[in-house]
Amino acid sequence: MVTAAVPPANEMRLGLVTYNMAKDWDIPTIIQNCTETGFEGVELRTTHAHGVEDTLNKKERRDVREAFESSAVKLVGLGSAFEYHSTDPKEVERNVEGTKSYVVLARDVGAEEVKVRPNGLQIEAGIPVEKTLEQIGLALRECGEFAKDYDIEIRLEVHGRGTNDPKYVKKMIDFADHDNVYVCWNSNNSDVIDGSVRENFDLLKDRIAQIHMRDLYLEEYPWGELLTLLRKSGFKGFCLAEIPGSSDPIRVTNYYRALWKALSS
Repeated sequence: MVTAAVPPANEMRLGLVTYNMAKDWDIPTIIQNCTETGFEGVELRTTHAHGVEDTLNKKERRDVREAFESSAVKLVGLGSAFEYHSTDPKEVERNVEGTKSYVVLARDVGAEEVKVRPNGLQIEAGIPVEKTLEQIGLALRECGEFAKDYDIEIRLEVHGRGTNDPKYVKKMIDFADHDNVYVCWNSNNSDVIDGSVRENFDLLKDRIAQIHMRDLYLEEYPWGELLTLLRKSGFKGFCLAEIPGSSDPIRVTNYYRALWKALSS
């Protein structure tokens, strides 16, 4: 008798990106609110009010680490805006060196990753698409190699005008050709082909290390399919809610968690 395959148990975890919701919260408030609403992890967006930046001294870095390690909330990573597509080599180098500085910070505060991003092609400047993708990939390789020595992952967000095409992100990852460079799936509408994300998901599924998710009531995106694909692929990382702020954040994040659990079960 043939029996149906049993899908793996849901080992995904829910967390929060502090890009909009929580952008004005300090570290104690982030930990308190995430604990209260069952959000297990957080990616701290750099340049926001929590102030976890590479200007912190050794004691301040230790204080951030101890605050999270003594709580039920994991510091997943640092959400930087470093990018490597510029036509100016000095600008690219500045972003690479900035990434390295935040890798050291991530290690010091107990995070596991630094999120970076592609943020556009240079077609208008006469640069072939393939050349820009290669440039980004080689910068990622340098950052990934550096970060490996600190036990920190580089995670490339599927982001930017034109560069948010998963086919292009796959090429960047291929050019990087490094086992410490991963993908942060960003849940863009451009992922969807004929109502499905499967085709684009399959391009990147072997390198996806975390997920950014928007509001789960948005019907133009197949959230249920995405979460099913993640479960079947054996994904055990964080799905991080990147949602607008609210005057009633506890109520909103409680509803978000309830809907995420229903869709991911």
